[in-house]
Amino acid sequence: MIERDEPQGSTADEAIERELEGVPESLLEGDADADAAQDEDEFAALREELAAAKQEVLYARAETQNVRRRMEKDAADARAYAATGFARDILTVSDNLARALETIPAELREGEKWKGLVTGLDATRRELDKVFGQHGITRIAAAGLPLDPNKHQAMLEIPTAEAEPGTIVQEMQSGYMIRDRLLRPAMVAVARQPD
Repeated sequence: MIERDEPQGSTADEAIERELEGVPESLLEGDADADAAQDEDEFAALREELAAAKQEVLYARAETQNVRRRMEKDAADARAYAATGFARDILTVSDNLARALETIPAELREGEKWKGLVTGLDATRRELDKVFGQHGITRIAAAGLPLDPNKHQAMLEIPTAEAEPGTIVQEMQSGYMIRDRLLRPAMVAVARQPD
């Protein structure tokens, strides 16, 4: 048995009081129900905090996944449409080559003197069309079709009874698509009812 040094004149009750000095009053009074209720409240609060943290984690995961998908789509679009500016610029070269070929009279095409030049220009035109096709650049059909404002740009109306109103009767400049996007609208003349 361990003996304690108690000051003289001290009773057992005073010794117990010194031992219980740091203990909360609620425990000393025997209020176990209040402690249980307080523990339940703290547990409920912790449960709510956990649920909120789980929800925030789910939202963060979803946002991260959305950002990743957006970045993958942007990267795929950048690869697919990287040549758009260059393609748009090279279309004017293609137009000029086509105009040059259209202006060559039939007698020069057949003559031996110019036949090689005309054949070379035709071959260049075919090669240009082939390269366009390899890069997803396609010509927009226009003549004889109804006007599609998503692909055609009506430059003028021609009064005629030979075609339905709103039908394209003349293509003034070819239009092109790059994959599923409009590269350049076709500039066209549209039929309208004669006066």
